[in-house]
Amino acid sequence: RQVQKTTVDRGRGAEEQTGEPGASGHRRAEKARAKMADDPELAAIRQRRMQELMAQQGGGRGGMPQNPEQAAQQEEQRKAAEEQRQDMLVALLTPDARERLNRIRLVKPEKAMGIENMLLTAAQRGAIGEKITEDRLITLLQQVNQQTEKKTSVKIIRRSSAMDDDW
Repeated sequence: RQVQKTTVDRGRGAEEQTGEPGASGHRRAEKARAKMADDPELAAIRQRRMQELMAQQGGGRGGMPQNPEQAAQQEEQRKAAEEQRQDMLVALLTPDARERLNRIRLVKPEKAMGIENMLLTAAQRGAIGEKITEDRLITLLQQVNQQTEKKTSVKIIRRSSAMDDDW
């Protein structure tokens, strides 16, 4: 009587069942892979799919520069712009207001960025005369929260007749 043997290949998570004792499922898997590698149609499909993926990512660059020199230059420009932005915020905000904005950044980075952008554009227009205190920042935050507050309403429509089956 032949006994079916079940083995689990933990590396791949595949289960194989072999009918004959001593047969290796690994050899069969290797043969199948070799067959697929020799198949020119499959290779062409893989090549087309790879080209599609490269095209979706913007030519394989994903928006990043090709050489490391350009990448380093872009990184330096980004750091310089961020440093300039932080210097302007230091000039605009009192230490307490800066601390509050940093705490907000920990919880909601997008909201903190929006507030910073609003403050910087107001400063560039000349709308800000003196340093912004924590109380003034709180007022500004409340105004922004009221403007961006999501208003949801639930409207319940009751049918007038119990005999109405137009669901």
